Amino acid sequence: MRLRSIELAMPGAADAATFMTDIWGMAPAKVIGDIHYLRGSGTFPYLVAFEESADAYVRSTTFVCTSDRLEQLKRSVTIAGLPAMPVVSEDLGGGHGIIVELAEGELLRFLVDAQEVEPIEGADLPVKLTHVVFNSAEAEMTGHLAEDALGFRVSDRTKGMVFVRCNDSHHSTAFARAGISSLNHIAFEMEDLDAVMRGIGRLRDQDMAPAWGPGRHGPGANVFAYFIAPFGPVIEFSTAVNKVPDDYRPGAPEDWTWPEKRIDQWGMSDKNFDGLRAAEEKFRHRRDWQPQSLAHPIDVLTEENH
Repeated sequence: MRLRSIELAMPGAADAATFMTDIWGMAPAKVIGDIHYLRGSGTFPYLVAFEESADAYVRSTTFVCTSDRLEQLKRSVTIAGLPAMPVVSEDLGGGHGIIVELAEGELLRFLVDAQEVEPIEGADLPVKLTHVVFNSAEAEMTGHLAEDALGFRVSDRTKGMVFVRCNDSHHSTAFARAGISSLNHIAFEMEDLDAVMRGIGRLRDQDMAPAWGPGRHGPGANVFAYFIAPFGPVIEFSTAVNKVPDDYRPGAPEDWTWPEKRIDQWGMSDKNFDGLRAAEEKFRHRRDWQPQSLAHPIDVLTEENH
């Protein structure tokens, strides 16, 4: 299973797409109606979709998987009693599968038969999404739910996060112990450390300083630089997240401690706690569909007729 994309609704979708292509460093993929699709250098047809809307919210976060894995998900999601619905994707790449609502409203979509595209050149383009993190009022509960209902695995626990993986990458998502349920941040996987640093430079050219970074995390050991996007959410340049084996032992909060006044391995950057917190509260979850049996034939359903 692989994390593919995130789909956001927001006012000013066209302006958000312009910022992400002209300054952040993405490539336009396509505009369909009022949805702007942006891609990276890898084989996914898009990494982010911005849909024009009066309100800001998370439409879905999309994973791609095999048919066998999808059938497992249908069974485990049904057993867990989670709201879900079969879907046929109308987004770039197509595909079909299910969308699932976790206990705090997180909307995760799992697709099979989604098309991929030829990679493109671009040293400053993100390759893919490396992770999407959610704020959670009950991070431990949600982490256990992701294991039991989705077959994900908890990689590490810290005082602030429960890190969860769906393949050998240390985390494809995480749940922050934040007391609210919302989008925490979106992380873009860059080609290497130089690409991260060039990204920081591009934004500094626009008088945008990192809200945190550059630095290197503990869990996952990925290099990071967080920015507050002008259209609302927290977005991250990242690279070199650890790969972990199946028998990786999850760390506990006491395994991830830092010297006084340090909050990452390098300890060279300040963190704008208040600014990040405000940005993390802006994109909540919204389900605009009614749950349906996952045994229903999916070929008669689309995301437009639910």
